[in-house]
Amino acid sequence: MRFRTSLRYRISIAFALLGGVTSLALAGILYWLTINVEERLITETLSVELGDFIERYSKDATTAAPRSAVMRAYVIDDNTLAPVPEVLRRMSTGLHQVLLDDKSYFAEARLQDNKRFVLLYDDAQIQHKEQQFRVYLTGGVLIMIGLSAALGLWLAARVVSPVGELARRVGSLEPRGKALALAGDFPRDEVGKLAKEFDAYQERLSAFIEREQAFTADVSHELRTPLAVIEGAAEVLQEDTSLDDAQRTRVRRIARAAHEMTEVTHALLELAREQQRDKLTASCEVDKLLHEVVESHRHLLETNNVTVDIMVRSVPTLSVECALLRIVVGNLVRNAFSYTKDGCVKITLDSYSISVADTGIGIPTQQLEEVFKPFYSAQGGEGIGLSLVRRICQHYGWQIEVSSRVGKGTRFRLNFSEQATAAIAR
Repeated sequence: MRFRTSLRYRISIAFALLGGVTSLALAGILYWLTINVEERLITETLSVELGDFIERYSKDATTAAPRSAVMRAYVIDDNTLAPVPEVLRRMSTGLHQVLLDDKSYFAEARLQDNKRFVLLYDDAQIQHKEQQFRVYLTGGVLIMIGLSAALGLWLAARVVSPVGELARRVGSLEPRGKALALAGDFPRDEVGKLAKEFDAYQERLSAFIEREQAFTADVSHELRTPLAVIEGAAEVLQEDTSLDDAQRTRVRRIARAAHEMTEVTHALLELAREQQRDKLTASCEVDKLLHEVVESHRHLLETNNVTVDIMVRSVPTLSVECALLRIVVGNLVRNAFSYTKDGCVKITLDSYSISVADTGIGIPTQQLEEVFKPFYSAQGGEGIGLSLVRRICQHYGWQIEVSSRVGKGTRFRLNFSEQATAAIAR
């Protein structure tokens, strides 16, 4: 489940909802009780006043009917000549609520000695008080909601602060840095348990990285000797005058493959060592390396009608291992040569970047991010070329960008970091 608001605001909203529901329930109950008690008081008042009037009237028929600002009484029989509303003449005994002259009244009627006694109570003032009471209750509910939200914010800040502190510390952790114990700085509650789990995860991650580095370094060391033997044998065979042209071509392919495997092995070994970029003392002349890479891959264009255009706008020198940069540039150039059957490959070098653009088959838009994953190939092959390129770029802090249109071509751009670049004009 995804939430658009922070944990602090969700807690505050929960408090506000709880305060609102609680205050609404209390306001409803209080309003009902108030109205009920009010009706009971009116009923009792009408009953007492009407009973008192009937008792005095039975003793003295000339007793005047009660009449005040809120109450008035009627004595109705068949001989009554005074104007009396028809609704009062037909009113049954008991308590009623009637509307006379656009005014609402509580009325109680009794029959005694063939006479109908009716007492009216004007409830205009009561309705006014009820309206005021509803306004007060509404204001109280809104104030309660506001106070609940404010209390929720304050409590949430105190409750969430350990979580925020834990998140800050976890965010400052480096995957390859020294593991920092977190659990000791947090109480033994849910946050402390979470910190303990992060400590355990750091230990597992450190162990995994250590095993990966050891494995990569060991494999790289073990491969260097047989690769050196293969390269040496290939050099000897190339000097053999008894070989024909077809055999020499095969030997050159073996030599190129062995050389590429040696470079990959060296690159993996350097990545496993994880040397600090600010401590690197190696330097590499990019334009010289670029021309070497292009010439070493021209054999891929022997059967294709493709031209290669190299534009050197600046001659930078990078503080990097040439073998690693050769891997990156070699992969970009090899892909451009391999997937371009007709047209041109344009390579541009400036102070801070290398751009390789081709007119090849292109890459579908939905697969642009897939190209840097291991074993991806536009034609179904398997390899680690661009995956290794991304690892090297991450190692040096470079940026690799790709844009492509199917049937139009692809453009890769390698942006160097300013710290690793020293533009040296010749």
